Amino acid sequence: MSSRVDLPIGMNRRHFMSHVAGAAAMAAPAMAFTNSLRANATDLKKRHKSAILLWMGGGPSTMDIWDLKPGAPTGGPFKQMATSADGIAICEHMPLMSKQMHHMSIVRSMSTREADHMRGRYSMHTGYVPNPNVDHPGYGSVVAHELADQVADLEIPPFVSIGSGSVGPGFLGMTWAPFQVDSNGNVRNLDMGIDPARLEQRLKMLSTIEDRFIGEKRGGSAEDHRKVLDKTVKLMTSKQMEAFKVTQEPKEAQEKYGTTGFGRGCLLARRLVEAGVPFVEVDLGGWDMHADIFSALADRKLPELDKAMSALVSDLADRGLLDDTAIIWMGEFSRTPTINGGAGRDHWARSWSVVVGGAGFNRGVVVGETSSDGKEVVTEPYASQDVMASVLKSLGISLETTFTAKNGRPMKIANSGKVIKELFT
Repeated sequence: MSSRVDLPIGMNRRHFMSHVAGAAAMAAPAMAFTNSLRANATDLKKRHKSAILLWMGGGPSTMDIWDLKPGAPTGGPFKQMATSADGIAICEHMPLMSKQMHHMSIVRSMSTREADHMRGRYSMHTGYVPNPNVDHPGYGSVVAHELADQVADLEIPPFVSIGSGSVGPGFLGMTWAPFQVDSNGNVRNLDMGIDPARLEQRLKMLSTIEDRFIGEKRGGSAEDHRKVLDKTVKLMTSKQMEAFKVTQEPKEAQEKYGTTGFGRGCLLARRLVEAGVPFVEVDLGGWDMHADIFSALADRKLPELDKAMSALVSDLADRGLLDDTAIIWMGEFSRTPTINGGAGRDHWARSWSVVVGGAGFNRGVVVGETSSDGKEVVTEPYASQDVMASVLKSLGISLETTFTAKNGRPMKIANSGKVIKELFT
């Protein structure tokens, strides 16, 4: 029997292969669908857990937002504002979040070692310092790997990155790579722009080629490619893709979050969590303020952050989702307590803050303390792996989990970080 595949009239081999290439281009993000989890996570199926990382790229000045030092030479011009959590005060330019702080907690005793943007980004996403010999997985890939089987019929990716790319899956493999969309939920390369019947015809032809490759016993890669293609087709036709259509939200909901990219991103994150996605990252860059920091914070960044973050927290709480959704707010580091000659702050990793809430965290508490000038942590310091370990605990993920890197080395989840005990009862 001939193995020849006859192409339809009007479609030459080059034209056909261009569509095969198009399917391959969609393969990388679609790999995130593959459900290859271990079977020892049955306890996690009782409730659908998720996490939302609000990533502040550039390094936000946390002593101007969450840990003010009024009256200190390093303190800057902003005043403190009381919040809905007893004993917690935050920046006056965060009035909406001040009403939601009973849902959140602040870790003010972060002390990390990476004050370079790329190294700090990698460290805060993975719990590890960069190592040329090992590519570590980020938060999203780890959480997706551990929680993706909670929703058995999930057809959309378990790790979605909104607005910018995240740190990748490392040694966990491309199955757990971030699926990147813009803040409007647009998915690149998803719409092939052809009639559904014609698309079905082409996919059948592609399936015939796949069958031949698998029949020739070309190894596991051919079978893996078939699985990816099947997942890609399912993605293209799934009704769950409606979750990405953030503009379908009522106008008042969109206005509550704000019509900025970050506002739409946070609203999209809520929709994805509702649909069953275990991990969503929303990017708000632009915090690398070496000059004119205070006007930039007061006039632009803090109002944008305040509106979107407060809407997300309150919306999750109102919908009964916050108890099962961890929220993490952080950047790669903070800014120097000392104000430079350009009225800005430079890179600083020695003493700063991270904010968490929801899921299994205690709420309305402050962990740790910095000195009166903000230059030192004066209580027990915490590092990136400790935050990651605490987030995993809040989601019910076992900290005894151990992965195997590609070089054969066992890698403990969250780099054996210690749980921040004050965040749990």
